[in-house]
Amino acid sequence: MELRRQGISDTSVLSAIERVPREEFIPKTFRDRAYENIALPIPSGQTISQPFIVAYMTQMLKPDPRRKVLEIGTGSGYQAAVLSHLCRRVYSLERFRSLQVEAVRLFERLKLMNITTKLGDGYKGWVEQAPFDRIIVTAAATEIPALLVDQLNDGGIMILPVGPEPSSQQIVKLTKDATGKVLEEELLAVRFVPLVQGLAVET
Repeated sequence: MELRRQGISDTSVLSAIERVPREEFIPKTFRDRAYENIALPIPSGQTISQPFIVAYMTQMLKPDPRRKVLEIGTGSGYQAAVLSHLCRRVYSLERFRSLQVEAVRLFERLKLMNITTKLGDGYKGWVEQAPFDRIIVTAAATEIPALLVDQLNDGGIMILPVGPEPSSQQIVKLTKDATGKVLEEELLAVRFVPLVQGLAVET
């Protein structure tokens, strides 16, 4: 009901949010706060976005059961889990091996069989599986990654936060028309962890 009050009107998105147990994606220390509309810390210095931002970005992505989606930044796996109820296939890239391994375990436990993950550099996307009908980026890029735009299908939509500093980040919607021309629209001021190039070095 809170998400509805905040402007989330797509019933399929609201239904997907209801079907995904957010507490499963949160460290035990914070599980009592799983259903508060706040971002929470997860391992490797990353965060799980607040439910409103997940719902908002998902709604603006205009998912449907025919779509093939690329997610940059698996993180806890929560966003991919929501998308798995809305799209044909979700491909998710993560630069931290420990996060990717844990997300795979969770997807298997929750029987989410249409998500494929890979350890990789989000700036480079997933060339072998391109093109994608939808691309969602869950960390803030300093500028729009050209390689991701190249991997977006004609008629496709990409949603990502962009901005050099947390204080100046905006969610941006890119729409590629049938001729390959890209239209850009700023949607909402946000604060995300930065999108970092390369694989993470973990000790």
